[in-house]
Amino acid sequence: MPGRKPITVALLGCGTVGTEVVRLLTDQAADLTARVGAPVELTGIAVRKPNKHREVPAELLTTDVDALVESDVDVVVEVVGGIEPARTWLLKALKAGKSVVTANKALLAEHSGELFEAADASGADLYFEAAVAGAIPLLRPLRESLAGDRITRVMGIVNGTTNFILSGMDSTGAGYSETLEEATRLGYAEADPTADVDGFDAASKAAILASLAFHSRVTAADVHREGIASVSAADIAAAKGLGRTVKLLAICERVTENATEGISVRVHPAMIPRSHPLAGVNGAFNAVFVEADAAGEMMFYGKGAGGAPTASAVLGDLVAVARNRVVSGRGPRESAYAALPVRPMGQTPTKYHISLDVADRPGVLSQVAAVFAEHDVSIAAVRQEGRVDDASLVIVTHAATDAALRSTVDKIGGLPVVREVVSVMRVEGEES
Repeated sequence: MPGRKPITVALLGCGTVGTEVVRLLTDQAADLTARVGAPVELTGIAVRKPNKHREVPAELLTTDVDALVESDVDVVVEVVGGIEPARTWLLKALKAGKSVVTANKALLAEHSGELFEAADASGADLYFEAAVAGAIPLLRPLRESLAGDRITRVMGIVNGTTNFILSGMDSTGAGYSETLEEATRLGYAEADPTADVDGFDAASKAAILASLAFHSRVTAADVHREGIASVSAADIAAAKGLGRTVKLLAICERVTENATEGISVRVHPAMIPRSHPLAGVNGAFNAVFVEADAAGEMMFYGKGAGGAPTASAVLGDLVAVARNRVVSGRGPRESAYAALPVRPMGQTPTKYHISLDVADRPGVLSQVAAVFAEHDVSIAAVRQEGRVDDASLVIVTHAATDAALRSTVDKIGGLPVVREVVSVMRVEGEES
């Protein structure tokens, strides 16, 4: 496109993802020009320590982020992470009319409303495909392709570290600690894995997914969160015995109570049938299962993290906002018109798998069943294993409110015939 003014880009951050963004911008420069309709020119890269980035042109590097954001650029790409100072930088860019591409899930899960308001006020674009599930095209289908449909449920594996650990426990029979150690050794888990194994990463992504799917503002604080540290080898074995496997799931769904619609957003480990599409997602891969009224069931699968996969999603967004700049158009704005309330976890319908260490004598089952009846919780299946000192009772419930199920488990734990509540895990992916 001779004479076409370049679309100029400032990059904030040049770690694993940022380095791949620079590489793709360089290697695919001619193709990007053809796809956008104008050259895409990287004019600056903000880093903390320029001498550690010898793989990129030195003349592009700067430590003055504010000056770069305030410079005459068209698009700001942020791959730094964290909430501050990223929030301040991106708000400044949006208020100045610069389009923003970000991979920052934590920031979006807390402040997407504020960022969208700034974008709307200035007419700028805000794109963030890379914030959830890496290279998998997921957010744009929710935001655009399914905009004419009514999404009822989004359920997925959105954290590769925890999926690698649970997959390893399932395939080897090893416990949580040794599998986490192996994941760390192989580079699938950080030295401090808290954000992953305690569910914080998945909760941020669940908030973003729920916001898009249900046209409502949802923050990370709205998401019920449980991690995988309490999942034992015995839980995995019990799941196998029932034809199930255990996954850390992000679940966003519409729920109706007393004719009033709301949404439930939660992250927790759960047993799912091995026949479910998500059951075969192993290793560090991600997958998200979407259900909609007209489109039916869909699954999005692929690499959910890593430098090159995440950079692929960043470049896809960059092409979109650059095209909009060329034709003086705009991408989709925030859609939060529904403003559905987020239901507390206690009001959410769930199902439990409960394993009890019990005394092997007459009347045990009737005493346990009485507690379920008292809390109006229906039993779907029950199985007794072992005898005398090794006796155990395994119960799977029908759907009931999580509060009723939790109260049931608490009371059962106090029965004289129950020596220990060995494990409690939710069950998903089956008909009620």
